[in-house]
Amino acid sequence: MADQLGWGILATGGIAHAFASDLAHEGFRLAAVGSRRMDAARAFAGEYGIPNAHGSYEELVADDSVDVVYIATPHPLHVDNALLAIDAGKHVLIEKPVTLNAVDAQRIADRAAERGVVAMEAMWTRFLPHMVRVREIIASGALGEVRTVIADHTQSLPTNPEHRLQNPELGGGALLDLGIYPVSFAVDVLGMPSGIRAHASMTPTGVDRQTAMIFDYADGRQAVLHTALDTAGPNRAAIIGTEGAIEIDRVFYTPTSFTHYDRSWSVVERFKHPVATRGMQFQASELEARVAGQPAAVLPFDESIAIMGLLDEVRRQIGLVYPAERA
Repeated sequence: MADQLGWGILATGGIAHAFASDLAHEGFRLAAVGSRRMDAARAFAGEYGIPNAHGSYEELVADDSVDVVYIATPHPLHVDNALLAIDAGKHVLIEKPVTLNAVDAQRIADRAAERGVVAMEAMWTRFLPHMVRVREIIASGALGEVRTVIADHTQSLPTNPEHRLQNPELGGGALLDLGIYPVSFAVDVLGMPSGIRAHASMTPTGVDRQTAMIFDYADGRQAVLHTALDTAGPNRAAIIGTEGAIEIDRVFYTPTSFTHYDRSWSVVERFKHPVATRGMQFQASELEARVAGQPAAVLPFDESIAIMGLLDEVRRQIGLVYPAERA
């Protein structure tokens, strides 16, 4: 279709491949890809049938066939990459976490407002079918008053000090890369907390190996959250109310199933929505809807900024400061 938005993909790493694969499968218009290496851009373009390959990010954002740029670099680079695209008049979908901290996220918001473009965080979980249904159940009152959220995201990842998640120069640690999923989930269900308690164990390189968090709310509600990069846990989530509960199956932040129980733990609904892809196309559809003028009902950018503020506070409590923030 001639009126389809043209997507440009900035960087060619693993998450960029997942994104391009899902969008290509669902018929989005992939217009261009940019890499710091022309050979990588050409190989990526060939794999997904993308017509334009660029050997620099500057060339990508200058491409007139591109309307939206998906930022797929490591998160310490997001702010500069996003501002580059915004200054070229492009809408941006920025891989999570949206930036390294809330200050950088606010810079993106301010620049996007100045340029009249849409900026959105690629927290793809928010837009998956099972999460749409979870919010419907909560809104219906079927759970009564939701009092508790429990969620974990843990993976057994390489311990090599040079690995991205072990490297403080690259914003490493469990919290920003993995922990953002349970944190964003808790905010989705309960809103912003009134207080946070956090504790972590650290790696020899100085990033968090495991982080446990309790979000407190003024009315006594709580979210109990955990993330780790040295062990692979259940990666499930639960929402518990006065009249029922929802248990989201492994892996809660990907396309998955859940069970809704009443207060006696009898099954009310067993939800399963087959998704043929990883599910990254749903967030792309949301961004395209916002470009067309639809209000951001789920995860507006100011909420992404607020979530970065929560992560900033967790890092303050556990003593995690990145070299880029000391400059």
